[in-house]
Amino acid sequence: MTRDGLIEVNETKETAERVSRREREADFSRPQEQPEPQAAQEIAAQNAAELPPVSPDASPLPLTPELPHRQDTATAERVIERIDAAQTRKASKKAAHKAQRDATVKEKSSRLQFTEEELSTPELEKYIRKSNEAADRLDAAKAAIPKEKKLVKERTFDEATGKAKTRLRFTEQEKPINGGKAHSNPLSRPAQEAGIFVHNKIHSVEKDNSGVEGAHKSEELAEKGAKYGTRKIREGYRSHKLKPYRAAAKAEKAAEKANVNYLYHKTLHENPQLTSNPLSRFMQKRQIKRQYVKAAKTGGTATAKKAAENTRKAAKKTAEETRQAAAFVARHPAGVCIAVAALLLFIMVSAGLSSCGAMFSGMMNGVLGTSYTSEDSDLVATENNYAAKETELQQRIDNIERDNPGYDEYRYDLDNIGHNPHELASYLTALLQSYTPQSAQAELNRVFDKQYTLTLTEEIEVRYRTETRTDTWTDEDGNSHSDTYTVEVPYNYYILNVKLTNKPINSFVSELLTVEQLEMYRVYLETSGNKPLIFGGGSPDVSASEDLSGVQFVNGTRPGNTAIVDLAKRQVGNVGGQPYWSWYGFNSRVEWCACFVSWCYGQMGLSEPRFAACQSQGIPWFTSRGQWGARGYENIAPGDAIFFDWDLDGSADHVGLVIGTDGSRVYTVEGNSGDACKIKSYPLDYACIKGYGLMNWN
Repeated sequence: MTRDGLIEVNETKETAERVSRREREADFSRPQEQPEPQAAQEIAAQNAAELPPVSPDASPLPLTPELPHRQDTATAERVIERIDAAQTRKASKKAAHKAQRDATVKEKSSRLQFTEEELSTPELEKYIRKSNEAADRLDAAKAAIPKEKKLVKERTFDEATGKAKTRLRFTEQEKPINGGKAHSNPLSRPAQEAGIFVHNKIHSVEKDNSGVEGAHKSEELAEKGAKYGTRKIREGYRSHKLKPYRAAAKAEKAAEKANVNYLYHKTLHENPQLTSNPLSRFMQKRQIKRQYVKAAKTGGTATAKKAAENTRKAAKKTAEETRQAAAFVARHPAGVCIAVAALLLFIMVSAGLSSCGAMFSGMMNGVLGTSYTSEDSDLVATENNYAAKETELQQRIDNIERDNPGYDEYRYDLDNIGHNPHELASYLTALLQSYTPQSAQAELNRVFDKQYTLTLTEEIEVRYRTETRTDTWTDEDGNSHSDTYTVEVPYNYYILNVKLTNKPINSFVSELLTVEQLEMYRVYLETSGNKPLIFGGGSPDVSASEDLSGVQFVNGTRPGNTAIVDLAKRQVGNVGGQPYWSWYGFNSRVEWCACFVSWCYGQMGLSEPRFAACQSQGIPWFTSRGQWGARGYENIAPGDAIFFDWDLDGSADHVGLVIGTDGSRVYTVEGNSGDACKIKSYPLDYACIKGYGLMNWN
């Protein structure tokens, strides 16, 4: 089997016969050059001598290709010629396009070409000189830009051989500005983390040693100075490298301005009629500059000069339109004045609406920036979790004697357990922004450990007790005698000292927050997060106290207590709740409406009711004793407690003292009503009245 098909070879007769019926394959190889005639005869004779003898019965293999094979070879040659021709045409077209682009780039220049007529015009001489000077400065600035050699691939066409060739060559071009980000040191991030870790460790102990604190602050200051100096050196180095590029950009802008100015004055010189009035000249100049800049960016100075000619025609048309508009205004002055007045009115109204919108947006941003960002349910749930920890602490103190038996005495030095809910919420919001009970749990534990410190200390005292002893002895006569006496016997007296310290949250938040967070904390605490009643215990009413000097009260069947009414009235005008919350035992301000009511009862010589929370302490005290009257109870009297449910969720939010009723309204004195003591009044069927705590005075 050969590439020409199946051939049968007879080795005995030394003959070969092609038996395949398929067409021979075309030879696509390039034809060899034909030898000279004499050389061809010599080659033929040599080939004939080398061929083996052929049997007369066998069909000898042809020495020349058959006709179909010759046709296939010619077809292949034509295909190859077409392929070469197509590649040559493609290479030629590509080279022509590249040459055209290079020519366009070379033509793009900021230097204008002036004719002899333009150079001989005195009016344009100054502008031509400025244009040439600007172009010279631009060429010098571009020459100062760093250059670099770049290897490029170039494809050329050889007309002699008819072939396209690719060759490499170096070209010099402007070095581009390095806008990429500098590669960072892979060890910088671990080093920073290590530095932060070390600084945090020092921060945790530096408050105990002023020397360590001073040294640490000096070290931090030195580090900041070193970083600042390094940054400035890098910025200066980069600014120095970019100086040629800035100079080139500045020179290019100046050259563009000079060229535009020349073309504008040239247009005015050739068309004096365009300078009709100042408004027309201003609009024409802007139009000429705009079209020139657009043409200069796309096609170089030649296209720009052509665009200036087109601009001249457009400016002439603009001048004509301006004259027509002026004539229209002269014919209809009243209509134009009305239109201008309407336009001014529209602008004033739009500006007013825009100012209102900006003011409203500013007000909204101010409200949002001073409000708690968490959901109300999350705020309350987190507060309840903290209160539960305080309840657990109280239970632990209550069970100390059970959990630590065997002591002769238990001594207690306990601060009050309690906190300001808004201090806790303001701290968590400043630190965590929006939080949930789960995300704030770690911070709750941290704050709780800082606020409360419970220490149990064992103390042993050596004390003496008097014991009576009897000594018995026998005299010489055998008589028994006894003497009784007392002695002081030492013994150990075991004491367990229980001390609870309560540091208000406001006293240590500065240790846990940054400067910015501390500022946010103070804003939230000042505004109560714009949710003063979220934790209960206060009234949102910020209006003035009412005047009851002309009201006649009807006490009803219950006598009440006029002394507590007079006491409560004397408190009207107090702001901030001092001394009521401090009398109760708090070290800082809390929601103090219940503290005020308890203080009034205490001044009357009553130890109870004493409560700081309305729903969890105040109402249970009255209901457990059968002294509770719901809203609508008619037999209320001066000195009773009145409870309010502002958000109507079934839980009391506020409490005050009843000072009387006239049968249709109830009159009260309330603490923490807008953070002040005020006299207020409400209809007896007011929906927010939850009920009354009925006091007994006998």
